[in-house]
Amino acid sequence: MFLKENPVFRRLHKHAQKRLVFDPGVPRHKQLPAYKRFVALENEMLKRYHRKGDSGFRVCQARAAMVDVVIENLFLGALDEYSTREGRLPCKLALIATGGYGRGELNPHSDIDIMFLYPEKINNKKRFAVFQSILTEEILYPLWDLGWKIGHASRNSKEVIDEAHSEIQSKNALLESRFICGSRPVFTDMTERFQKFCKKDNIAKYIQQRLHDEKIRHKKYGNTPYLQEPEIKNGVGGLRDFQNILWTANLKFGFRSFRELEKAKMLRRDERIAMEKAYHFLLRIRTEIHLNNRRPNDKLDLELQPVIAEKLLYPQEDIFQRVEAFMKDYYSAARTIYHTSEYLKKRLALTKGNSSRWGTRISFKEALRAHQHRPVRHIDGFLLEEDTLSATTKNVFKEAPERLIRIFRYKQQFGAAFDSELQHRISRSIPLIDGKVINSPSAAKSFLSILREPGQVYPILLSMHEIGVLGRYLPEFGQLTCMVQHEYYHRYTADMHVLRTIKHLDDIFLKAHPDAVPYEKELRQIEDPKILYLILLLHDIGKAEGIKNHDINGVRLAQPILDRFSILPEAQKQILFIIRHHLEMARIWQRFDLDDPQTAASFAKFMEDPDKLRLLYVHTYCDARGTAPTLWNNYKESMHRILYQKTLEQYAGETVLQRKRKEQIVMLNQEIFQRRIDGVSKEEIEAHFSLLPERYFINTDADQIELHVKMVHELLSQIQQAESVGSLIPIIDWRNDPELNMTIVNVVTWDRAGLFYKLAGALTLAGVNILSTRAISRNDHISVDTFYITDPQGGVVSHTGAESIFRKHLEETLVHGVRLIDSIEALEQKEEAKEGKKSDLLPAPFPLSIDVYHELTLKRTIIEIQATDKPGLLYRLARHIYRKGFDITFARIATEHGVAMDTFYIEQVKGTEHAGAANLLELREELEQIVRGQT
Repeated sequence: MFLKENPVFRRLHKHAQKRLVFDPGVPRHKQLPAYKRFVALENEMLKRYHRKGDSGFRVCQARAAMVDVVIENLFLGALDEYSTREGRLPCKLALIATGGYGRGELNPHSDIDIMFLYPEKINNKKRFAVFQSILTEEILYPLWDLGWKIGHASRNSKEVIDEAHSEIQSKNALLESRFICGSRPVFTDMTERFQKFCKKDNIAKYIQQRLHDEKIRHKKYGNTPYLQEPEIKNGVGGLRDFQNILWTANLKFGFRSFRELEKAKMLRRDERIAMEKAYHFLLRIRTEIHLNNRRPNDKLDLELQPVIAEKLLYPQEDIFQRVEAFMKDYYSAARTIYHTSEYLKKRLALTKGNSSRWGTRISFKEALRAHQHRPVRHIDGFLLEEDTLSATTKNVFKEAPERLIRIFRYKQQFGAAFDSELQHRISRSIPLIDGKVINSPSAAKSFLSILREPGQVYPILLSMHEIGVLGRYLPEFGQLTCMVQHEYYHRYTADMHVLRTIKHLDDIFLKAHPDAVPYEKELRQIEDPKILYLILLLHDIGKAEGIKNHDINGVRLAQPILDRFSILPEAQKQILFIIRHHLEMARIWQRFDLDDPQTAASFAKFMEDPDKLRLLYVHTYCDARGTAPTLWNNYKESMHRILYQKTLEQYAGETVLQRKRKEQIVMLNQEIFQRRIDGVSKEEIEAHFSLLPERYFINTDADQIELHVKMVHELLSQIQQAESVGSLIPIIDWRNDPELNMTIVNVVTWDRAGLFYKLAGALTLAGVNILSTRAISRNDHISVDTFYITDPQGGVVSHTGAESIFRKHLEETLVHGVRLIDSIEALEQKEEAKEGKKSDLLPAPFPLSIDVYHELTLKRTIIEIQATDKPGLLYRLARHIYRKGFDITFARIATEHGVAMDTFYIEQVKGTEHAGAANLLELREELEQIVRGQT
């Protein structure tokens, strides 16, 4: 009835009487244009309501009312058609709406689910079949012709109950069924029987199934409302959470709305208003998403966010500020729905371990027996009973506001949960956390004790954050709440990223998985490993002032916090050092040559001592793992570990290092000899070891050396048949490495000018993504190049033809002198011509960065490039570097989320003029033109 009472419904009826009333005998296909025109006009009207800022719920209701009017008119037309052709109707029927349409909530692309409900007893089956056929032709066909997605069913009351019994989704849909038109007694009979069925059915089992399904759904969508690209229907704090709590409250207690929950004292009025406001806001977002897509879509992706923010009339001129304001409102709404739903589960005793006055009655004897076996502890104004904390008085926090921090320490110490009343009281008492509490030594002591419980920190900080205590007590952290990070790596908001890094540190202390064990071992060698919890909590607070220089700003913001916490001066230095340089370790192994001993030596000097190195080693791992689930992989783990180990060795002293390296080379040499490689002489092995620089052996194991020896042997075997060394066909080994989840390509060939860019060009044409390279030249001018490559989407190269394409193009360019630029340009044009290609780049302030400089500590000339990736970019860059008179002696190539981050070590080609500052500046400018696509 609620739609028919809406003034919009009356206006729609008047409009329908104008456009949708036809003379008798007008066929359906001639009526259809009028229906299309009616729907088009009403859709435009709904769009205007929406764009003027009307409530998301009211607009969705108006859309459902419009569909009701269309269906009613089609229904009446169908009855007239049957009566004209067949006479009296064979039975009564009701047309009912189910699911979201039954709730009266339709977004532009929502499914429209209807049911033709008939009596159980049908006298004339033949006439009934004709009747059903006409209803399909006169109702369903026009609805499909209007472009609507119609779900339909034909049932009698018994079939409805049977289906609800066997299928939980059908039961959910019927909970929200609504009469549209036809015979109301038929509908009433069904609803009465359905309600009786629900009361007799196993309600507890249904509720547990709903909660189980919700848990699976939450896990699928990250277990947090704070994703960069949230799913507004099924995500955590989405529309489905709102609906789910009402379904369960309806079945268990008969509460059909939040107003009824408020009336039953399950919610306060302000909580009910906030819940409904949040839900209406999400409906409004969903309407806008649908208006901007030709198909159903519930993902608020990064490309859509600026569009939605603008359409919803956010006034900020700067696009990023506009998106931040919009997304903060979204996160606030999602958080309200999620937390209120979780709170209601406790109040309504929907989850295990919660009791409620609305729950099942127990006998006096059972109550007495239970009471006798419940040891109750009185703790600082609280009661601990059966792992549940409750307050002894209403004024427990007014009496001592520091208890708002201590209560979380008790929760951690005793593994306890808050009862619903205590959780409610904490959330209402947050204003008591004022400057006095923030600067209280007692509160600081309690908070630091939470951070010193290895393996048990994340759940407590998350609870503090969700209730609102953490951001209030630590306002510098509070500035990160719901903050959108305009970066191509981050999947979470800034606050949730920080908390997830702490979760990964918990996992390390608990040795929760094999990957955590090496990090736990290194942490235990530090005098105070628990200090890393505080470092992780504070490491990104500088982002409150912007992403740029957040490491520097973080030091300034963290200093007063450490003073408030009375952290000792030496510990402060350690904490602030890691905050300032928390990006440095990843930068080194992403950018620099780990085979070069000078890299580790320089980094060891920078880190100052082994303890700082160990802290940064574990911090970098937690930071990366907390950024996005797929960011860390075996390859990065390997690079990270190598840099750590090589840097740690530096603290043993130069003499020890030299001895270890020589011993390692001798051991490798002996192992290769012992393998007795078929066809390879002892002299060839000796030559391989003597003709290669020491750095080759630092990170090359015996298996790799054996492979390279075999490949060199095969190359040299061609010399007798070859006209010149330039005509030698390169030797290629292409293999997948499941542990690294990538493909490794080794190429052994005669060294020549421009070799690197030609190799890169051939791989580009093979359609692969180059992650990293290693290039070593023997003193006899044989080059050993290793490329680590993946599919464009990541993982081992799956395209079966990629290897043959690479071999073909490499032979063409190295042996026959074919220029690859023509094929590269054709590939570029092909990619640019693709229609509907969706970029996976964030619409973020992504800065183009090109640096060409002399690195004095490494004694190297280095080029660092950060730019939007595109086919052929690496080839063009490397070719231009060669043409400017430089050899590329090392390259670290990384491409993630559509962003190329490339580092090249370059040396002057022998015989060319020495490159001064002016030459390097000129090179930088020309490389920038290539990146911008100007050459």
